[in-house]
Amino acid sequence: MTKLRERMIEDLRLRNVAENTIVCYVRNVRQYAEFFGRSPDQLDATHLRKYLLHLIEVKKVPMGTYNQKVAALRFFYRETLGQPAYVEGLCFTRKERKLPVVLSHDEVRRFLAALDTLKHRAILMTCYGAGLRISEALSLNVTDIDSERMLIRVRQSKGRKDRYVALPEVLLRVLREYWKAAKPKDCLFPGRDGVKPLTRQSVVHACHRALKTAGINKNVSPHTLRHSFATHLLEGGADVRTIQVLLGHRNVATTALYTHVSQATIRRTKSPLDRLSETLSAGE
Repeated sequence: MTKLRERMIEDLRLRNVAENTIVCYVRNVRQYAEFFGRSPDQLDATHLRKYLLHLIEVKKVPMGTYNQKVAALRFFYRETLGQPAYVEGLCFTRKERKLPVVLSHDEVRRFLAALDTLKHRAILMTCYGAGLRISEALSLNVTDIDSERMLIRVRQSKGRKDRYVALPEVLLRVLREYWKAAKPKDCLFPGRDGVKPLTRQSVVHACHRALKTAGINKNVSPHTLRHSFATHLLEGGADVRTIQVLLGHRNVATTALYTHVSQATIRRTKSPLDRLSETLSAGE
């Protein structure tokens, strides 16, 4: 590890940044340096401008990806290099607002049944049954499953917050079956070394295999199960505030997005044209 990279990591840790964010920021700065084939401390505002234009005009990266890279480079120049002038006026772009992909109840059943290992089924059932992010599910320890109170403790999730979510009976049965077969010690879903968590990429690959087996033609990732959890709760009558707490959203406006996805909510909403039609009919 270079001294420059080590210093950036130290700067991020001093600001209590989550480990996943540290990995993301370091990777984005490394990619920036690789684009020019030079150390990033030898690149100035002119290089930065050229790189960002390349991302937008040539690579056509999604706006969320672009903003992620901007955040990493702003931190690097401001905090690690002490050159805030290089990123002065550098703004985030407005992200496209797209509705999340959601699976139907039947598609969730088919998808979970198609998973090829008990471990992958337990992980992805946890994402759906408790509404967890994949990073949260993979970070669970055995002691985070509280079968007496039927709760799951989610430690230091996004925003450095702990929270509790409900542990469904069906999920508890699957987790017990998995525990008897795998005997995990600390980390609930360890990788090959038995210590560190399973990688996100291995779960993504399992997702793709299950989708093919189940014949589901949707762009689905582990996060889709979290979207489906929230949407199905809303369709079942749960209020937005409760769903916000379960998902760990800081802002209720983020959770309100699911009201645009819920087909049941859409169908229950009466158009003003229907009311106008009733008035017109009464006046005939």
